[in-house]
Amino acid sequence: MKKLSMIVALMLLAVSLFGCAAEPTEPASLEDWAYIEDKGTMVIGITYYEPMNYLDDSGKLVGFDTEFAEALCAELGVTPEFIEINWDTKEVELAAKSIDAIWNGLTVTEERKENMDFSQSYIKNMQVCVIKADNADTYKDVAAIAAAGANLTAEAGSAGEGAIQADEQLKTLNYTPVSYQSNALMEVKAGTSDVAVLDYVMAKAMVGEGTDYTDLQMIEGLELNAEEYAIGFRKNSPETLKKVDEAINTLIENGTLDEIAEKYGLFDSLLSNQ
Repeated sequence: MKKLSMIVALMLLAVSLFGCAAEPTEPASLEDWAYIEDKGTMVIGITYYEPMNYLDDSGKLVGFDTEFAEALCAELGVTPEFIEINWDTKEVELAAKSIDAIWNGLTVTEERKENMDFSQSYIKNMQVCVIKADNADTYKDVAAIAAAGANLTAEAGSAGEGAIQADEQLKTLNYTPVSYQSNALMEVKAGTSDVAVLDYVMAKAMVGEGTDYTDLQMIEGLELNAEEYAIGFRKNSPETLKKVDEAINTLIENGTLDEIAEKYGLFDSLLSNQ
């Protein structure tokens, strides 16, 4: 009898402990926003490239995404803190809370949706091919690039790399990944690669007349992977997304986002102006 009583007591204790463990906890989404709000800062992971986030002649961080982030954080009542990250490991840094957001011309993809949440999209973009202007007659389209056996380059982990891997002709060519999109332009300028695949918004700002890459150009009429930019946050963060999207809508309605986009030549790329 004593043994039976002990068994029953242990069973009741186990049920009690299980019940405690099963107590509902605060959703991770609320905890995440509370975490950002409690710190008073939003740590934003970026890489440097025009016109999104870059250093001006005085060494000050400027750019469309930089000023957009500053304006949005002001609406949210937190301070933006910008940190340069390795773009190839951005999801790991986000999940580990080394950063709170990825805000650097981040393309929305189904694969990325598995590892992060996205704000509403705000910029229309595409991937383009940049070549030396002297090679314009050689590289007119994807078929010509493939036929010439061109050497390709793109930023590791970028949408440009994804565009190469997704194209049946381009993925068969020699490909060199680099750390930054700007490095891809340097590869083409130096002649170590023939074609750089990168974001249209960057290529528009950095190649051609009046830039440091006057000898480079986009292949006219060649567009790869139409896409959209959004801000990346930790997975399962609906409260953060709600507050961010409300702030974005406020910046659209009061004209702030238009003013920032106009300053960096992106007015026509804003989805709110399509």
